[in-house]
Amino acid sequence: PLPQLLDDPHTAGRPRGYSILVRFSPQEVEKSGRLNKTKIAEGGRKLKKNWTTAWVVLAGNSLVFYRDPPASSPVLWGPARSRPESSVDLRGAALGTGRHLTSRRNVLHVRTVPGHEFLLQSDNEAEVRDWNAALRAVITRLERENPVELRLSGAGPAELSGGEEDDELEPSPERPPEWPEGRSRGSWRGPGEGRDRGRVRNKLKRLIAMRPPLRSLQERGLLRDQVFGCSLEALCQREGGTVPSFVRLCVAAVDKRGLDVDGIYRVSGNLAVIQKLRFLVDRERAVTSDGRYLFPEKAGQEARLDLDRDEWEDIHVVTGALKLFLRELPQPLIPGPLLPALREALGLPSSDRLAQIQQVLSSMPPTNRDTLRFLLEHLRRVVARADQNRMTPLNLGIVFGQTLLRPEQEAADPAAHALYPSQLVELLLTDFDSLFPDP
Repeated sequence: PLPQLLDDPHTAGRPRGYSILVRFSPQEVEKSGRLNKTKIAEGGRKLKKNWTTAWVVLAGNSLVFYRDPPASSPVLWGPARSRPESSVDLRGAALGTGRHLTSRRNVLHVRTVPGHEFLLQSDNEAEVRDWNAALRAVITRLERENPVELRLSGAGPAELSGGEEDDELEPSPERPPEWPEGRSRGSWRGPGEGRDRGRVRNKLKRLIAMRPPLRSLQERGLLRDQVFGCSLEALCQREGGTVPSFVRLCVAAVDKRGLDVDGIYRVSGNLAVIQKLRFLVDRERAVTSDGRYLFPEKAGQEARLDLDRDEWEDIHVVTGALKLFLRELPQPLIPGPLLPALREALGLPSSDRLAQIQQVLSSMPPTNRDTLRFLLEHLRRVVARADQNRMTPLNLGIVFGQTLLRPEQEAADPAAHALYPSQLVELLLTDFDSLFPDP
């Protein structure tokens, strides 16, 4: 069943569609409740996580998100006088856990046919299990009742079915087909052609449903021209090293002409120029200030990138691009599962603290550990010029703490959890020799 749409009398005269409220009868609602949610992809393109709390309603073939609390009316159930913030069509959707996408616990990952992806989370494990069962039951029912359709952004039902709702219908064998009014004989399709078109369409449906999401292709390194947003392991494997080439290029540029610059890494560069550099490295279409399009000629553009050119003269553009690269890693440079042990170590006595942190660092994947070490060695050279650039370990800890750690899980005390990443980065810099002994 579909949700009931009502006109809001208080918005009379507004544009059509503005005054629509969504209401469900109690029989239509499979499950509802308050969850934390974030959208991580739209149309297959990765988005930055932005967790919010929402009232979530599972009804019909949709998952609907509201901001307001529910109404008490038993007649038309739904958030009181509220419009949904967004909704998700669950036909053809895939459901899984989100353990590999966030450090939060009790997370569900919903992926739709158009390439939209959501994470749903609650601190109550039993509640998430109930949501998992309810969502899986609805998705299974929808697939049984109405197998996944070929759905593309901006395409309506007529466009997706070739303008006909009865392409696969055959005329009754008791009488020959009649020519539809207004159609010539050449435009009429016989029963065999209808079957062929239906067969092709069903194959397309299966291919669309089986195609892997963009994120998995990126993490497996199959999209070989991407640097920003690619998993660290896949990128390093592609390049044949343990530290990404782009990180080495940026560090070399800062070592050459940025160590004495006041506020290096703290001062922001021009965002438009940073994005231009990012698009150039990723071999995506970049638009210049005068509207021209740039198309890098070959793959591996980042390997030939010259950061000493005049267009990258502002060293803050280079540092901004490096920080952007680190922020857009699918998993932070210091993996989320290690954060509880690192946070616990900060409260230990000095000798025990360093021993536990060193043990945690040694358990990191080689690419993460080597890249972190390479970056910290560079930042220590920045600290050595603190008299000129005013960037002490404390200041660099503030700049890089949230970028390297991203403590999303622990929201009970935001102030404390905003503080300990910077403390940890500061400690990594001051006790580098003890934590990263020479091999």
